[in-house]
Amino acid sequence: MSNPTAAILIIGDEILSGRTRDANMHFLAGQLTEAGIQLKEARMVPDDRDVIVDAVNILRKNCDYVFTSGGIGPTHDDITADCIAAAFGANIGVRKDAFDLLDAHYKRQNKEFNEARQRMARIPDGATLIENPVSIAPGFTMENVHVMAGVPSVFEAMVASVLPTLTGGAPLLSQTYRINRGEGDIAGPLGELAAEYPDISIGSYPFTENGMFGANIVMRSTDAAQLDAAMVKLAGLFPA
Repeated sequence: MSNPTAAILIIGDEILSGRTRDANMHFLAGQLTEAGIQLKEARMVPDDRDVIVDAVNILRKNCDYVFTSGGIGPTHDDITADCIAAAFGANIGVRKDAFDLLDAHYKRQNKEFNEARQRMARIPDGATLIENPVSIAPGFTMENVHVMAGVPSVFEAMVASVLPTLTGGAPLLSQTYRINRGEGDIAGPLGELAAEYPDISIGSYPFTENGMFGANIVMRSTDAAQLDAAMVKLAGLFPA
């Protein structure tokens, strides 16, 4: 059986404008690889209700798990929770357990739990809260969609909360072999090797170093023995 699949939906105008650099996809990909879950797709979308709803509905049908990043804060452009509710046809409103968490948090900090902060307690009906030990404001899960904050430290904490609840597969193993020749010289034999090992993902990543061309060949598989055999064959084709 193949490993479960996942997608990440990164939400926010600030990402698409280049003002903020996304780090969450990179982090999530590494965590999912260790859990035996294949990150199949990544999308970046603006703070646009219809675009977000459409993307959520497509991804949740195509993948076993969907992770969203961004848009669950206290400001007017934080519309992710409403979009998730719309995608599932669910009502949304302030939920007592989320409200109580935030209320206690701001009381401890001697800060006003104002109307803007109360927006973070708005949760779609039927959702399960995702723990946030960093800043308390919870994410939430609707069926196979896990809705998380965009701030990397909070996103990472929420991933740590969710991953143990998911069913993974065999960890994806990876090996790399460096070839100091241009891709045009290695493409033919590499293609034949890929055809011989169709269950192994073989990627060629070119580089230039001191005016010389080369490529790092990265092989990925859940089968350690097959991966080792393919790597030995590759080394025989292109001795160091």
